[in-house]
Amino acid sequence: MKRRSFVKASLITTAAGAVIPQISKSAITTKQTVRQFYELRVYTLKDGEQQRLVEEYFANAFIPALNRFGSKHVGLFTELKPTGQTKLYSFIPYNSWDDFLNVNDKLAADTIYLAAGATYLNAPATAPAYERIESSLLKAFAHMPVLQVPEHKQRIFELRRYEHASEAAGKKKLEMFNDAGEIDIFKRLGFNPVFFGETIIGDLRPNLTYMVSFDDMAAHDAHWKAFGGDAEWKKISSIPDYADSKLVSRITSTFIVPAACSQI
Repeated sequence: MKRRSFVKASLITTAAGAVIPQISKSAITTKQTVRQFYELRVYTLKDGEQQRLVEEYFANAFIPALNRFGSKHVGLFTELKPTGQTKLYSFIPYNSWDDFLNVNDKLAADTIYLAAGATYLNAPATAPAYERIESSLLKAFAHMPVLQVPEHKQRIFELRRYEHASEAAGKKKLEMFNDAGEIDIFKRLGFNPVFFGETIIGDLRPNLTYMVSFDDMAAHDAHWKAFGGDAEWKKISSIPDYADSKLVSRITSTFIVPAACSQI
């Protein structure tokens, strides 16, 4: 009887040992595949005074508060070649859906933030800090689930939005980036991509947006020329289901440069 009990106990211990590593591995995998959410804001301004107010708000109040809440690498950008008064483009990463949902409540309870941002937050209707804010929420692509910050040096960024004629076309373009290897081409050719995101809330849906960076416009032109001539890209784009004429109805490209307080 004692031998039977010993054998039974040994079998249970062995089985448990086999299960526990599997559970741990599953938990690790789940943690590694978490995908970020990104908020893109575009501030429309009427003059330099509004630009100053918004930039000071980001530098002194908003970015420090977001960093305290766990959102790192917040970006703020001006247009490279504005027509008149520049717009301001902000990029805010969140590590989870809950982080995005709870951020406003956290800001409202943060006395440091409220004090530092008072001039912006309490600007009167007769002298507002900005004209309008356009905002979109994006979900990171599966093949690039978190943002990547390029080397901190003088550079320009290109923000590209691909609009689709239908949801089905949008999903097919996502497949092209994630599964067919388009993101890998960007990385291999040195585009220094910052993020790729599917717009889940915002204007002009369905669309996807991504950001790449270059040393200057000459580097931009050279990189896109190399992309168009890349053998792997030609292979992917020659697949009938991936033809741009089927998947992309409009491309909008915006060139931006970091503001002084930008963390990207």
